[in-house]
Amino acid sequence: MVLPDMPPSVAHRSAEPSSAAIPPDIAALSFEDALAELERIVRQLEEGRGKLDDAISSYERGTALKRHCEMKLRDAQAKIDRITVSADGTLGTESARID
Repeated sequence: MVLPDMPPSVAHRSAEPSSAAIPPDIAALSFEDALAELERIVRQLEEGRGKLDDAISSYERGTALKRHCEMKLRDAQAKIDRITVSADGTLGTESARID
């Protein structure tokens, strides 16, 4: 949703830029530590207390934490994909089923 009084430069900005680099302090976090911090930020934002600038900074950090967690999960998924051999001897991979 775009607010009518919002300046065009802000209104058309992507909420989660795909090309944004993950800050080094976040890149150094384990999946578990990043997820715990992301959960803390979400709780803080849901409470709606604090200043708008702080909420925006927290949201931006939260999006970086989310990207970091997603990358860690993709890396883990790639490590556990199984190598398969078809009937004709062709090699392939099969995604592990993590349910």
